Amino acid sequence: MCSFKIREIQPKDNQSVAKVIREVLIEMGVPKVGTAYEDKSLDDMFANYDTNKMQYFVVEENGEIIGGSGIGPLLNADETICELQKMYFLPVARGRGIGAAMMQTCLLYAKSVGYEQCYLETLPYMENARSLYNRTGFRNLEKPMGDTGHYNCTMWMIKDLD
Repeated sequence: MCSFKIREIQPKDNQSVAKVIREVLIEMGVPKVGTAYEDKSLDDMFANYDTNKMQYFVVEENGEIIGGSGIGPLLNADETICELQKMYFLPVARGRGIGAAMMQTCLLYAKSVGYEQCYLETLPYMENARSLYNRTGFRNLEKPMGDTGHYNCTMWMIKDLD
């Protein structure tokens, strides 16, 4: 039996989610500019995702937030394309199938609200994440789409939601 649960973010989760995301970004050596690290939305993820066709999910285990991921529209792109956003997990969550479960949750949500494709941006050295994306059916793109503001992310992927 799994000991974690994936649920929609609640206002009480904001501080924990911001801490998890920043911790993982620092651990991975991600630049603090041109990446999710500097996104103003990190400090109030509940409010940021509390809108039409957007949702952020958290992974909770023993009352602690150990990861999360969201779906939102890809800005300045076709309205049928969403973006997988801010998918980060603490080391305790890795290698346990939690990422795959979260991916399934996010993609089912995206499809349920009418998105037809899901886009994401990542970095070359995030090998475990890229492996998960490949297993899930994402394919590499030659150049970025939309306007995420994450100019330091140099790998772009997309998946058809069929």
